[in-house]
Amino acid sequence: MRLAVAQIITGADVAANLELIREYATRAKAAGAELVVFPEAAMRAFGNSLGDIAEPLDGPWASAVRSLARELDIAVVAGMFTPGEGGRVRNTLLVTGPGVDTSYDKIHLFDAFGFAESDSVDAGTSPVTFELNGTVFGLATCYDVRFPALFTVNARSGAQVNIVCASWGAGEGKAEQWDLLVRARAVDSTTFVVACGQGNPASVGLPSTGTAPTGIGHSAVISPLGAAVAALGEMPELAVVDIDPSTVEEVRGKLPVLANARYL
Repeated sequence: MRLAVAQIITGADVAANLELIREYATRAKAAGAELVVFPEAAMRAFGNSLGDIAEPLDGPWASAVRSLARELDIAVVAGMFTPGEGGRVRNTLLVTGPGVDTSYDKIHLFDAFGFAESDSVDAGTSPVTFELNGTVFGLATCYDVRFPALFTVNARSGAQVNIVCASWGAGEGKAEQWDLLVRARAVDSTTFVVACGQGNPASVGLPSTGTAPTGIGHSAVISPLGAAVAALGEMPELAVVDIDPSTVEEVRGKLPVLANARYL
């Protein structure tokens, strides 16, 4: 399978962010990708209000992404915000394209390093997997990557690839943690991990927005044995990668951690 990782930097302008998705999805399709993955908060970057732009999955923004995916004949994963409970929003991944239309609400909220995502975001409750052209994918968002059980649950539900969409917070040691975590989750679950983060705003001269996690870049595609198939820097970039999901079965034969696991 050929897939694309679109490491973009979004801002406050929802329409402009949608055009950015169109640009990168068009480039991904031209390169032969069947799937293009965008970061968390692709609809609007953190550090901006969210409640005023949250919309249901049949709202205008999601419908525009759906229309784009249909027009280009490519599957798209992109982070958006949908209405939640108590005036909060859901941090949602929209998945849409040929033969697939689903979504995932972020389960683990980023209440850490001086940021309280739960103040404005309502947590999801259920893991989600989907199938595209015979390959099964699991979904995760940013802080979820610190919780191995989600990745192994996805794998036990058939996932050969886990997608992590992120807007990773900057700070001392955070880039190293991101690299460690995406590699560890690949080995924990013996899946490919496609980790797509927002690029670092500082890399293109944009100012920081307080403690909001606005991205550090370092998107990557990791093999089921923890090797980097692709690794990006901090700046906006499109990476197109070929993976062979059939190798997952071979890896699990050599490293049967899912079969050997004991629940204490």
